[in-house]
Amino acid sequence: MSGTRINMLVSAPLFPKFVSEGATTYHELRKRGTSRMAIDDNRRDSWPNRLRGALRILLGNVALDGRSGIALPAIDRTRTHPQAMLIESLIGGLPGPAIVLDRNGLVIAFNEAATTIAPALRRGEPALITLRMPELVDAIRRASKHREPQRVEFFERVPLDRWFEAFVMPVKLAGVGDGESDILLMTFNDLSPLRRVEEMRADFIANASHELRTPLAALLGFIETLQGTAKDDPLAREKFLTIMQGQATRMARLIDDLLSLSRIELNEHLQPDTPVDLARIVRQVTDGLQTLARDRDVEIKVTAPQDALIVLGDRDELIRALENLVENALKYGTAGKRVDITLTRTQTRAGTPEAQVAVRDYGPGIAPEHMPRLTERFYRVDVADSRSQGGTGLGLALVKHVLNRHGGKLAIESTLGAGATFTMHLPLPTAESPATP
Repeated sequence: MSGTRINMLVSAPLFPKFVSEGATTYHELRKRGTSRMAIDDNRRDSWPNRLRGALRILLGNVALDGRSGIALPAIDRTRTHPQAMLIESLIGGLPGPAIVLDRNGLVIAFNEAATTIAPALRRGEPALITLRMPELVDAIRRASKHREPQRVEFFERVPLDRWFEAFVMPVKLAGVGDGESDILLMTFNDLSPLRRVEEMRADFIANASHELRTPLAALLGFIETLQGTAKDDPLAREKFLTIMQGQATRMARLIDDLLSLSRIELNEHLQPDTPVDLARIVRQVTDGLQTLARDRDVEIKVTAPQDALIVLGDRDELIRALENLVENALKYGTAGKRVDITLTRTQTRAGTPEAQVAVRDYGPGIAPEHMPRLTERFYRVDVADSRSQGGTGLGLALVKHVLNRHGGKLAIESTLGAGATFTMHLPLPTAESPATP
């Protein structure tokens, strides 16, 4: 019976045998971290290969081994499209994923980018084996049946969360006179970056609205009180006006931070080229925050070289970034009674010269689980404490984007009970760069 062709009749236990025996192996390998492509290419007993074999038998495209009951891996080459080489050459130059199917749903050709969506694609095999997204399968069937272009969006969770837009276009090749579309051209656009931007924008609007709603509600409440029961009470009026002033200041600070962050993000791709003295910026920021330091009974100690340390940057943005770091150290590290600011000239691991500005406090420190999210917009370790200190939750996000624009980075180190160190890394200009402020 070996080699006997079976067209559409398959015994009932046969199909489960192909699927179930390989399914356990496939999922075990996926749990171990093995990629889907490696499983399909290197293991014949993986469930996609067994399912592929079963479907070939159902379609009459493969022989069945009578002794083992296993589908032989041969492909029926008679179904290869006569213009497959030309089609593959054409789609090979497309920047995005592209797959071409014949009228029977078999893969004629695909380009390299298509393997990022369906790593197990094989020429001459049914596309529905590897393109297992229901929305895409339905679009292929509709395009084939109605001979009309189809557009569909679908979502993939493996190996990463990704969104795609797919176009399925029936194409009639020259010389085909039977009135039917000869091939189906499928092209894909990766919508993941756009979707992530949309999610970020939605989160940003929700957070900003929430932050503004709280002080605004307080202002409205106090205004109603002053217009009512406290109208003729001088003591209550003075108390409420003081609170209202604080809430209005908080709203103004939040709006100012939002506008600053928007301006920086707008120009983040344009690296500044104006020489500025980083040592002078450190001294200016320190002098400007001495009043806050005295109010908090905190000493600021500065260690910096006497000579100028020139970087290429935007002076106002660098001042704003350093002010945020020092102000945070004074507010949240008050218990340590000391803040150290250290400016040094050093090198990266690659030997590139850079300047480092480290702001060290001796406060309670930051728990490890909060460290990865500190530079996110509106993220706070302690929401109540941050609001009581007048924080907006945007300070570190602003610092990160300023440094990104300057080609630098922000490093954060902290130990619970031993304070935290926030270090600004900024590249120093090369010999060919201007070096005079």
